[in-house]
Amino acid sequence: MNKFGKVIDVNLSEKKGVVKHPIPQGEFRENHGLVGDAHAGKWHRQVSLLGQESIDKMKASGVEGLVSGVFAENITTEGIVLYELPVGTKLKIGDTIQEVTQIGKECHNGCEIRKLVGDCVMPREGIFTRIIEGGVIKAGDDIEIL
Repeated sequence: MNKFGKVIDVNLSEKKGVVKHPIPQGEFRENHGLVGDAHAGKWHRQVSLLGQESIDKMKASGVEGLVSGVFAENITTEGIVLYELPVGTKLKIGDTIQEVTQIGKECHNGCEIRKLVGDCVMPREGIFTRIIEGGVIKAGDDIEIL
């Protein structure tokens, strides 16, 4: 087993473009994403991940109030440099198998996160995956690179 990191939080929002809130555990469905999340669906960005290390960088620049989900990430991670993973990398997170489909993103104008925080690390350091095998993910679960 290649343990590289762990899940800090699972976060969900019912609407796009808003801060997500932590939930005790999430059900991730194959070819869909996090059940109940606004970004889930049949496309390549079913799940978003951001490292606690990236959030800490923003905190170090003096931005207050940064917690899991504030950058609209579904999974807050620790111990793995997500944005260095090549597209196509497979990850075992909790009960799920996920494939990295995109590194970073272009932000839309009027982003709530940028308004609240003044900057957003998600476009630079966040990654997106699609669910190959569904299952449950909760805080404390291991993340393995397969």
